[in-house]
Amino acid sequence: MAPESSSSLLAARPWLSIVGIGEDGLEGLGERARAAIAGAAVVFGGRRHLELAAAAITGEARAWPQPFDTAMQAVLALRGQKVCVLASGDPFFFGVGVTLARHVPAAEFYAYPSPSAFSLAAARLGWALQDIETVSLHGRPLDLVRPLLHPGRKVLALTSDAAGPGALARLLCDEGFGASRLTVLEALGGDGERLSGTLARDFALTGIDPLNLVALEITAEPAARVLPLGFGLPDELFDHDGQITKREIRAATLSALSPCRGELLWDIGAGSGSIGIEWMLAHPSLQAIAVEHHAERAARIRRNAARCGVPGLTLVEGKAPEALKDLPRPDAIFIGGGGSGTGVMEAALSALRPGGRLVANAVTLEMEQVLLACHARLGGSLTRFSVDRAEPVGRMTGWRPAMPVTQWIYRHQ
Repeated sequence: MAPESSSSLLAARPWLSIVGIGEDGLEGLGERARAAIAGAAVVFGGRRHLELAAAAITGEARAWPQPFDTAMQAVLALRGQKVCVLASGDPFFFGVGVTLARHVPAAEFYAYPSPSAFSLAAARLGWALQDIETVSLHGRPLDLVRPLLHPGRKVLALTSDAAGPGALARLLCDEGFGASRLTVLEALGGDGERLSGTLARDFALTGIDPLNLVALEITAEPAARVLPLGFGLPDELFDHDGQITKREIRAATLSALSPCRGELLWDIGAGSGSIGIEWMLAHPSLQAIAVEHHAERAARIRRNAARCGVPGLTLVEGKAPEALKDLPRPDAIFIGGGGSGTGVMEAALSALRPGGRLVANAVTLEMEQVLLACHARLGGSLTRFSVDRAEPVGRMTGWRPAMPVTQWIYRHQ
């Protein structure tokens, strides 16, 4: 490998410093972090950050614009000059460092992290950080906490403002977790640090500092809405009109789709959205696009995604194949409805990435014929599922068969 030229090495020298600062201000920073602030021609940060570091700033102090510019145009315009960006705690844990790193190569900046709010909270409570769940709800939907609500578990949730802890307590009560204990940790690391404990159902705390984090110790009531791990959530966790891939078939379908971290799924003819929702629940890095042309079902998908803790599911209201145009290329595709329509299967197959998986289920003869033809032409595997459920027959119980499902699994080479 050829050595880098002196000019490329010079261009890669850090011009940007990213300093994580806590509520203890300059006192909590090391000598190099303070020097990075003092040596910068321009220092960016939130108004609170700039106030905390004011004594060390010798250059121009610039507060972030509102709304926040995720493209970091003001910072990038100063490339090559000495620039410092102030952030809360650890800039690379749900922080501005992550945003900057999308635009600035790592060789061009140096970061000085401080303890994150999660680290400080775990230290105050004596909780093992590696054994608990952490989630940032700062500027993000509160619904993201739902998949973490398992009996006996501990959760640290960073909120957006003073109203966040109360909203979190109401969500817990609404979902059957009212007996859970909440500890609100305010202004961690600063002179105004305060810890307050209460049960979710008894929440009445007032005067909460906008900078807060909530520690949850989850206790579930018998009817609590727990979202279990693994594939095949109970059907009753989804609002649906009958257009839903039933639990047993859904588990087999998601197993066949074989999600891997960072992948994107198309759920064509999404119905209730259950496949895309469970795909996203498998790991936070997974994304899904639900395609549904029926307006009422589309609204239902939105509600189901929120209540199942994956509000980031993308919904495209339209009919395949037209609705598939211009969508990002998927790693996996599920066709549960409308697959027998003209051009749907062809459009799906042509969009699939190399190594991608397509899984299609059929309950009608028309769709089954499509799958048989695809299998004959392209290979893959065919499986037929038959599920019988025990149901009342008068005063007794008998087996009632569900409609059989034919499933085609294809991996694009």
